[in-house]
Amino acid sequence: MDDVSQISEFGKILIFLITGIILVGLLFVTNRFLAPNNPNYEKQTSYECGEEPTGSAWLPFNSRFYVIALVFLLFDVEMVFVFPWATVFGNREIIQLDERWGWVSLIEMFVFLGILILGLAYVWRKGDLDWIKPTVVLPRTDALVPQSLYEKLNLEQSSFKVKEFSMEATIAIKEPAPVSSSEATAIKKPMFKPTFKKPANDA
Repeated sequence: MDDVSQISEFGKILIFLITGIILVGLLFVTNRFLAPNNPNYEKQTSYECGEEPTGSAWLPFNSRFYVIALVFLLFDVEMVFVFPWATVFGNREIIQLDERWGWVSLIEMFVFLGILILGLAYVWRKGDLDWIKPTVVLPRTDALVPQSLYEKLNLEQSSFKVKEFSMEATIAIKEPAPVSSSEATAIKKPMFKPTFKKPANDA
């Protein structure tokens, strides 16, 4: 009687995943108990490639870095597909069995690289790889005044003399008018005379 495997292929994958999770957890627990824990100021500062960090690490981050990182990942994953292709294309035994394998793999790699190059050209043409640069926008108006009139006005204004700048204060302070002795001694009378009512006597 033939032995039948009691575990399916998916069961083997599940056992592999559970074993990996347990081993990673054991490594973290072992690191927690055995690794030295001596935090200080130097260890808790943000890493700046060996330079002294200045300012706060919470700064606005340019989104263009994210696009460049995506392009890097695109071509990084491309190399993962190029390595197995190179092993097939460089295998003489496979090509000796059938010469069409070499041509098929070569055409397939050209198609693959062509798709990636088209994607890169699209991103480049769209301007996503360019850094943020201010675009110069010349102002335009619908005025009917000719340009020669503006130039003439500018020439006339250039003949005006500009007052030289001085650091000294030029604010004129008005002195108070002199007060005569008669005005100083005169006492103004009130404009109204107060009157007081006597309270009525109760009989």
